[in-house]
Amino acid sequence: MQFTRRRRLKLQTDDKEVQYPFSLQFYLQPPTENVSLMEFESFAVDRLKLLKAVENLGMTYVKGSKDYNQKLEAELKALHFQYRALAEEDHNRRRKDHISHFILRLAYCQTEELRRWFIQQEMDLFRYRFLQLSDQLAKDFLDYINLAYDVTSETEKKDIAADLQCVAPEADVKNCILYKVPFCDAADLVRLRKVFFHAGYAYVLHQDFLSIVLNNFRAKLSKALALTARSLPMIQTDERLQPLLSHLSHAYVGPDYSTEKNTGKISLEQIDALSVKSFPPCMRQLHKALRDNHHLRHGGRMQYGLFLKGIGLTLEQALQFWKSEFIKGKIDADKFDKGYAYSIRHNYGKEGKRTDYTPYSCMKIIMSNPPGQGDYHGCPFRHSDPELLKQKLQSYKIPPTGISQILDLVKGMHYQLACQKYFELTHDVTDIGFSVNHPNQYFVESQQLLGGGKEMKKEPRQPDNPQLKHNSLQSNSTTTPAPSSLSTTEEMELDGLEDYFTED
Repeated sequence: MQFTRRRRLKLQTDDKEVQYPFSLQFYLQPPTENVSLMEFESFAVDRLKLLKAVENLGMTYVKGSKDYNQKLEAELKALHFQYRALAEEDHNRRRKDHISHFILRLAYCQTEELRRWFIQQEMDLFRYRFLQLSDQLAKDFLDYINLAYDVTSETEKKDIAADLQCVAPEADVKNCILYKVPFCDAADLVRLRKVFFHAGYAYVLHQDFLSIVLNNFRAKLSKALALTARSLPMIQTDERLQPLLSHLSHAYVGPDYSTEKNTGKISLEQIDALSVKSFPPCMRQLHKALRDNHHLRHGGRMQYGLFLKGIGLTLEQALQFWKSEFIKGKIDADKFDKGYAYSIRHNYGKEGKRTDYTPYSCMKIIMSNPPGQGDYHGCPFRHSDPELLKQKLQSYKIPPTGISQILDLVKGMHYQLACQKYFELTHDVTDIGFSVNHPNQYFVESQQLLGGGKEMKKEPRQPDNPQLKHNSLQSNSTTTPAPSSLSTTEEMELDGLEDYFTED
């Protein structure tokens, strides 16, 4: 991809309008048109919302089931992506799908873990869309991407009918479509013994042919991500894109919890009880470590302090809370006032550049600043040893079946879904109706469910026009940030704050 130095981005030099003949594609050619920074950012965040919805639905419902399809279609409609083959010939929806895919490629090509996540969600989205195609549209699409295979003739099918019946006894071999596929393209099906193999060809039943298409899609996307990663250093030199791309891979796209609408609505005496019933595991772990050790290192103070600020702790309460705990340890009152009080006021925007610091989202906690020895910050599902995590969950009275479900999600690197499952188990609900994306969201939803936070109204869902705020993508329906504000905001957040928290 190439980018101009003007205010508008040009993904290639060809000005010819791209045509989108199908409601899905292999994304083989990059976009060939100008894209404004505003549109670039908006498309990226909407695509990220969609892929996170795909991930959550895939863990909640059987893929391809009626409920899964209905809910995914609703997400596609809400985010203005194409949702059903030929139900709409909206060029703008197809254009948005095409461009947004390539933008997220730039953000998710950076590590192997990010690439795996991106490929899996894109494959699930492609599977849903492909299954919406009629037989004729599917054939036309395969012809379009040069993935057409010969359909076995009736004579040849008759000759191998007995062998096919052994492979798939439940299939209607006589009336089904049978594809003749080179062996190397059907390796997965051969391994699973789901095809008849003869003379270098695999004879694939129509219902199993989707596996061939998905394998091709995955192989091409995996190769494309590797090539994109090689070009990324050059792209990151663009000062307009670098901050956005740096944050997209761990962006938070939900409500803003840095506001002070809940300030003063909790007391210090409530924190111990709230930590057990309404804190997510990451914050429950930090609170216990603070109570046990009377101290937290830099990463823990930042993560936990901003969380407490977000749930309603005032500056005065925060100073009292941290001071009372630290002086129980090795920090006397004078040392606390000199070494720590200023940093807490800075955290609340009362010192330095007076920046309103944002509580950490799940993705920021998962993807940045991993804990070291002696640290208690981070995400327990991402950063804990599985055996230690199991012991911790047992101490939280999670039933054995629930622990197994959580550990399975952790093994599949679905850390936020593991936290969601923890919420369901600790609150005795089967479907919480939302995806856990932020520790403060977890707290608010828990309080509403338990009836302990009726004054805390549910945060409004994010508007459609997002903007980047500090370490997460926030939204503002009336303003769009100038390109230069991205790097300025980053500088405001990082400049000076680390110095105030480095003392352990």
